[in-house]
Amino acid sequence: MTREEKKVIFASSLGTVFEWYDFYLYGSLSAIIAAQFFSGVNPTAAFIFALMAFAAGFAVRPFGAIVFGRLGDLVGRKYTFLITILLMGASTFVVGILPNYASWGIAAPVILIILRLFQGLALGGEYGGAATYVAEHAPNGRRGFYTSWIQTTATLGLFLSLLVILGTRTYLGEAAFAEWGWRIPFLVSILLLAVSVWIRLTLNESPVFKKMKEEGKTSKAPLTEAFGRWENAKVGLIALFGGTAGQAVVWYTGQFYALFFLTQTLKVDGWTANVLIAISLLIGTPFFIVFGWLSDKIGRKPIILGGCLIAALTYFPIFAAITHYANPALEKAQATSPVTVVANPAECSFQFNPVGTAKFVTSCDIAKSFLARNSVNYSNEAAPAGTVASIKVGDKVIPSFSGVGLDAAAMKTQSDAFTASMTEAIRAAGYPAKADPAAINTPMVVALLTILVLFVTMVYGPIAAWLVELFPTRIRYTAMSLPYHIGNGWFGGFLPTTAFAMVAATGDIYYGLWYPIIVALATFVIGLVLAPETNKRDLENWH
Repeated sequence: MTREEKKVIFASSLGTVFEWYDFYLYGSLSAIIAAQFFSGVNPTAAFIFALMAFAAGFAVRPFGAIVFGRLGDLVGRKYTFLITILLMGASTFVVGILPNYASWGIAAPVILIILRLFQGLALGGEYGGAATYVAEHAPNGRRGFYTSWIQTTATLGLFLSLLVILGTRTYLGEAAFAEWGWRIPFLVSILLLAVSVWIRLTLNESPVFKKMKEEGKTSKAPLTEAFGRWENAKVGLIALFGGTAGQAVVWYTGQFYALFFLTQTLKVDGWTANVLIAISLLIGTPFFIVFGWLSDKIGRKPIILGGCLIAALTYFPIFAAITHYANPALEKAQATSPVTVVANPAECSFQFNPVGTAKFVTSCDIAKSFLARNSVNYSNEAAPAGTVASIKVGDKVIPSFSGVGLDAAAMKTQSDAFTASMTEAIRAAGYPAKADPAAINTPMVVALLTILVLFVTMVYGPIAAWLVELFPTRIRYTAMSLPYHIGNGWFGGFLPTTAFAMVAATGDIYYGLWYPIIVALATFVIGLVLAPETNKRDLENWH
């Protein structure tokens, strides 16, 4: 590897780490940010803001891919992903100095959402630019290894954001952190931005793009060429359903859903769960490089599709083992104290709530939502129409209540009484309020979480090289970015809320795993039948 190639990889990876760091800060601190910026907003405005915040986080990413992908194929890779990092870094820094609702009123959440939209757009353009730029600098036979460094960036960005948040929180204490210390991680990003921009300014344009531009072979309309022509659009669909959809759900399950499962389902305290995840990320991250390198030798498909298949086949036993080692008291309660929900099936919704704003107020939904939040397994028993749902816990029967038509005060009174009765009943049945720290088998939990991260490295390590090699140089930035961000932004981004809705509907805390399992298996089959192997392609002659 030449000095110039090392600089290309370092600059691209470093910038992308910072972009992911910025992006994850908002998610990690969402509860504090909500208290700072949405505290005085009326419910209707809060609903709109929540929708927009969600859009910035996930739905907007494919649009960023379209906007910046087109720019990258028209103007060049270097300047486009210089713009994306400036946009991301500046937006993040401004969040750190933005006055809250108490100071600026309604303007504060409006500006916050605009900044989030910019962040989502920037992230949509950054990944494709970095991956394409590195791949077009890499020699044939080494692209998997070179681009695998880019693949470490999302994990490292998450790790860095957790590290800065934990460090600041510990140093300042919870009260000061919640009041003003939460701004520090956002403000630190300006230093990261300055370093990254300085390094990127010293880079040259991709040699493959430069040569194509000199030969006058660049695309005049990359969007139309990439998605308006069936021969290219078909490859994009294969990239999505035969690659990135499965990769996304394995990625989100191994990192985000694992954290969600520890904290929300197994009731492990947030600090401990973050530390456990951080250790597993630290151990697993080098394997992005290992599998990227291996994909140069044996191909991209066997590793990506193998990761999807192995993950799908082992998720149930792995998550059951995590329960066993992280919260054995919960495992015992689930086995010895079955619970039954008796309700009219017509009253029971599929509680899919990706933006956290929908209200589920029937007596069945209230009962099931409580049980799902408290990790209580249950069975379902049908009741006649008009029956108010009830919950059987051993020999006790606790009636639910209907929230339809209740005002906020009445709803709170009823909800508090129901919650108190149910909490008393499930505690008596042995369901713990939280995981006992002394009962957590830390080495085993870390080992299981590391296995989940290894699945992530299998599917994600080679995927940048595979996506780059799927498409010709003239439309590469545009064509690879869109399936990547639809896969990761939508298929992956919906995972936690979809899984919770599936758990609430069925009463099985593991049932939500069917979502990543089905998507990963579908990707395995589609990719096996339709996706080409690309690791021998020559990018210089792939116009």
